[in-house]
Amino acid sequence: MTIDNAKLFPVIAQLLHEGHTVILPLRGNSMRPFLVHNRDKALLVLPDVLKVGDPVLAEVYPTRYVFHRIVAIDGDSITLRGDGNRDVEHCRRKDVVALAKGFYRKGRMTLDSVDSPKWRIYSILWMRLLPVRRYLLKLHDMFFHSRKPLDD
Repeated sequence: MTIDNAKLFPVIAQLLHEGHTVILPLRGNSMRPFLVHNRDKALLVLPDVLKVGDPVLAEVYPTRYVFHRIVAIDGDSITLRGDGNRDVEHCRRKDVVALAKGFYRKGRMTLDSVDSPKWRIYSILWMRLLPVRRYLLKLHDMFFHSRKPLDD
């Protein structure tokens, strides 16, 4: 069953404000190649301190939400980019609904924490590879068929 993001994400925000954590199955290709559509899940918490590199769920337009990485913070203004995207999107600090603390990847039941050395190194390297990422993604798609159709 698929629930419209405009209906689901306000409920997630409410649960987080009540002190719960939420595990969200990921949809879309914007965070590929490391997070894959209909395969991986994010453990979401209420954001407190936000920093560049954090993967967040944010409302970028009324009722339009994205799960992207923070690439810049300037006061109240936050710039986001999906790992598989070239373009950026913008929101305000108050529009960040959730912060990912980690991911359940490839069907595993153990959490890959965003605070682990592996994820920190990945984040730093991937963000610095922006000029060549589209070529790396094309190669990855060719060899691993990682771009999943969104109608699954």
